[in-house]
Amino acid sequence: MSAASAAYIKLAEYYVRCREKAAALPSQQDLVQYWSGIGFTLDGVRYVAPLDEVSEILKVPPYTRVPGVLNWMKGVANVRGRLMTVMDLTGFLDKPTALQERRRRLLVIDEGELYTGLTVDDVLGMQHFPVDGYVPEAPALDDAVRPYTLGAYQRDNEYWPVLSLFRLADDPRFLQVARTG
Repeated sequence: MSAASAAYIKLAEYYVRCREKAAALPSQQDLVQYWSGIGFTLDGVRYVAPLDEVSEILKVPPYTRVPGVLNWMKGVANVRGRLMTVMDLTGFLDKPTALQERRRRLLVIDEGELYTGLTVDDVLGMQHFPVDGYVPEAPALDDAVRPYTLGAYQRDNEYWPVLSLFRLADDPRFLQVARTG
């Protein structure tokens, strides 16, 4: 028998052994698709904002108060040479917060001419949810938050409402910060 024939026979034996062992391998599982967003808390409730609606996350920068505006419009800050309005999301939604402002974080919206930071109690980082865990309406959702939500994702028996920052920014009440009367 030639060396080439011996090598071929050896390869054929390896192939047979591999096929025998492969039968015991687990079958290929279906891939799970995930939706991702930025998790944050307001008044002890966990929310998630769509990833494409948050341009960055910041500590609350020093800002200058603006006279004649509603209390939840905190002021204007210079962030890397751009003027950003700083809005208190809990104040806009009439939610209490006992956290000091320096412990809170900003979710920044940078869409068209709108450049604003929304203070939230805490940022929980990027969150990933199986797409099949989506429900069109979050159960037991506060009425003040409901107009700005896009359903919810369930994970570990907990619902995370999807709070749309763009939907919030489209609300005429959010854009009207001047104190009237």
